[in-house]
Amino acid sequence: MAKKADRRVERTQQLLREALLSLIREKGFEALTVQEIIDRANVGRATFYTHFDNKEDLLVSGLDRLLESLKERQSQALARRGGVEERVFAFSHEVFAHAEEHRDLFRAMAGRESGAAIRRVWHKMLLDLVRQDVKAVAPRGGGGSVPTEALAQFITGALFGLLMWWFEGEVRLTGEEMNGVFRRLAIPTVKTTLPDLAALQRSGGR
Repeated sequence: MAKKADRRVERTQQLLREALLSLIREKGFEALTVQEIIDRANVGRATFYTHFDNKEDLLVSGLDRLLESLKERQSQALARRGGVEERVFAFSHEVFAHAEEHRDLFRAMAGRESGAAIRRVWHKMLLDLVRQDVKAVAPRGGGGSVPTEALAQFITGALFGLLMWWFEGEVRLTGEEMNGVFRRLAIPTVKTTLPDLAALQRSGGR
């Protein structure tokens, strides 16, 4: 019975997420109302509020599975003994692959002022991932001329900016190619900014 109930809950949440995404494509996020979402999903208002506090909560929940996958990939990479190239930003390939798969949604997000809420959610998610990587490879005790948080903010801005540029312009690059561009820019920045990183690489990490 519990498994059946769980499947029913998952199905209801999926219907609501699909309704949200289809409506975002049509009219943006900020203009949406909860009533429009539940009408599109054909569920009751009470059912909606059983699962989510508001439309922002529903939006964030749609990224939960992606975030879990990204964190798992990140954890595996950081556990390796090797150079910075093998350890940091392992999640970026999946980020660009996901964005490419949902290109129409991202284009709507990038092209409309009402996409600000979605951009904030994505920026925060990417910043948390980048911050974790930077902290993991930064030498203990700091000592560099650039704080690690400043580096994390800089790299996140670059990654997010590349995503937006990809969708706003006429850039004819695949997700894999965009990931390569990001890594060729981001990894040298990390290596030249963090102090004593070359010594850490030679020793295979901490």
